[in-house]
Amino acid sequence: MARRTPLDHVRAICMALPEVTERPSHGSPTWFVRGKKTIVTFVEDHHGDGILGIWCAAPPGAQEVLIAEEPDRFFRPPYVGGRGWLGVRLDRGPDWDELAAIIEDAYRVVAPKTLVAQLEP
Repeated sequence: MARRTPLDHVRAICMALPEVTERPSHGSPTWFVRGKKTIVTFVEDHHGDGILGIWCAAPPGAQEVLIAEEPDRFFRPPYVGGRGWLGVRLDRGPDWDELAAIIEDAYRVVAPKTLVAQLEP
């Protein structure tokens, strides 16, 4: 059996959320709520930065706290970082359960309340 890639892991986490779809955006796999609002973008060597990771929506203040605590794993992504989005490196031995929680938080920030209510508390 083939080993799961980081993209496989991210895809499985995102697609398990209610009404999430995937399509390329700006050349990268990206997940949307109801086909409209972006929750996560998978990036690999974006403009030669050497990072394998994701950019995702984040609750207010989370970006600053996580980057301050672990700057080797978390970063402010280009373009969307000014809106509080979080960059998460996947080339540093990711904890997939932690990543699932980060992606669920991104979903909770972006998705309508009716969809968020479908998640387990």
